[in-house]
Amino acid sequence: MPLVVQKFGGTSVADPEKILAAARKAIRAQQAGNQVVVVVSAMGHNTDLLIELAAQVNPNPQDREMDMLLSTGEQVSVALMAMAVDSLGAKAVSMTGAQMGIQTDSTFTKARIRTISPERINKLLADGNIVIAAGFQGIDQDFNITTLGRGGSDTTAVALAAVLHADACEIHTDVDGVYTTDPRQLPEARHMCRISYDEMLELASLGAGVMHNRSIEFAKKYRVPIHVRSSFSDTRGTLICDASESPSAAVCGAAMAKNEARITVQGVPDRPGTSFGIFKLLADEKITVDMIVQNVGEKDRADISFTVPKDELSRAKRTIEQACQSVGASGFTYDEGVSKISVVGIGMAKQTGVAQQMFRAIADAGINIQMITTSEIKISVLVSLANAQACLRAVHASFSLQQQPLDAAVWEELPARTNTQADLQKLVADLQAADMEKLSLSDISLADDQARITLAGVPDNPGLAADVFDAVAAAGVFVDMIVQSYDGFEGETSISLTIPRKQYQACLQAMNALANKFNFRSVHGSEQISKLSVSGIGLRSHTSVAIGMFEVLAAAGINVEMVNTSELRVNVVVASHHGVQALKCLQGRFGPTRTA
Repeated sequence: MPLVVQKFGGTSVADPEKILAAARKAIRAQQAGNQVVVVVSAMGHNTDLLIELAAQVNPNPQDREMDMLLSTGEQVSVALMAMAVDSLGAKAVSMTGAQMGIQTDSTFTKARIRTISPERINKLLADGNIVIAAGFQGIDQDFNITTLGRGGSDTTAVALAAVLHADACEIHTDVDGVYTTDPRQLPEARHMCRISYDEMLELASLGAGVMHNRSIEFAKKYRVPIHVRSSFSDTRGTLICDASESPSAAVCGAAMAKNEARITVQGVPDRPGTSFGIFKLLADEKITVDMIVQNVGEKDRADISFTVPKDELSRAKRTIEQACQSVGASGFTYDEGVSKISVVGIGMAKQTGVAQQMFRAIADAGINIQMITTSEIKISVLVSLANAQACLRAVHASFSLQQQPLDAAVWEELPARTNTQADLQKLVADLQAADMEKLSLSDISLADDQARITLAGVPDNPGLAADVFDAVAAAGVFVDMIVQSYDGFEGETSISLTIPRKQYQACLQAMNALANKFNFRSVHGSEQISKLSVSGIGLRSHTSVAIGMFEVLAAAGINVEMVNTSELRVNVVVASHHGVQALKCLQGRFGPTRTA
């Protein structure tokens, strides 16, 4: 019999009427011939109320006791949902995380799932029950109640769908699917029929609030298609799966993250170990680091910029003061009036000119770019918070995201799961035997055919980045990494790009012509660089990967010249004569099996 996991968020179970509506959806799914597991969040703002209550008793409550308290919100919801199903004439049993056999580690308030034992759920389903499962929670090996952190109910739903091998995992929410950007920010945002795991993972971490990134990591790792749909209607919604909406579109969506602050560490000694020293201190303080940009240094000094959540800025500043003394940096600056604007799309990995188009749209809107970082399927820029909305609108319009591509998927073409029985048996065994949220690395690679060009002293004016990449495109040069950062001089910025080594001279000639026109301070580069990449699922939630890369390279005396990061990959640039040694260091750290 087919099995469906349905998840209802807090707004979908906010009052008795909505709980009854959700119960009706679950019963209809069962009457259609499915076994049904329903995962629910705490009602409405109940979690916020519990947090406020705790603060009135203790301004600094213990994490273990917070988990004990917050888990009660879901316990209320599952009991009420089971009562609602019963009142409508169907059988239901409510279960906490512990009763479902969800075992986690002991990291209170943000625990990771290790294993799920589905035997009890399967027995209840076989007896004709709708199983009502508490999201957001589990139990550690010492029987302590743990919670999974922000977005934990999404993670519970996808994890259960994986271990039960559900035929569908439906996320019922207050929107009717995934849009090209947040429709609350741009009314012209367009609903998408389908989006790939990689694209959704990037968008989820960039500010798209429909799904949490940990749940998408689960879905990608265990090949669980997710159906995002409205709690309040029967519209089809959006499928998150292996395939993107359009095979021809370079960009599928745009995102705006407003809760950002930028820190730039200035005058960092350009020698092995400095990046590790800075980010190890931040990690020890459990400060979330997002957009990391390290550009090529001048006169044995470099600058490293990164973003942190605005509510963590105070702690980050205190930590960076210590880091400056530790590594010998000259100081740091910060800005909490910034916003990150990003475009995402699998198609940009194969199409040129995407960065050029984005930068030109921003320039035409009269908006200055403060930082740039790129990955294979994402380009992010940092702009002033005051210009964020206009920047998002300009970028969204530039890629015509409001218009459906001619080759966009339709529901009749959506892929079905095609696993064999042997595949299913192996998957279930893996899920029950392993640490489910263990970091899974897919590739550790070396690209030793790269060159790098750095433009120093670029006037920090709107449109300069667009002019640079117009010239690059005109020269027919294919650009890989792009890093723009503060370069230590007031009113100036620095831009570096990596390109194929065979195109170095053509690109250098184009950049020298541009430097004469716009009076850059210098243009310099190297034909002898190597790019090392570590790819996998969970790089954002497992911050140890970037720190581990910095640590092993520092121990080997290898200097990191450039850094950029994404949800699926961390890239570093080193001198080419260190390339093979650096690759061996990374393979030694993360293991030949590429798991950590």
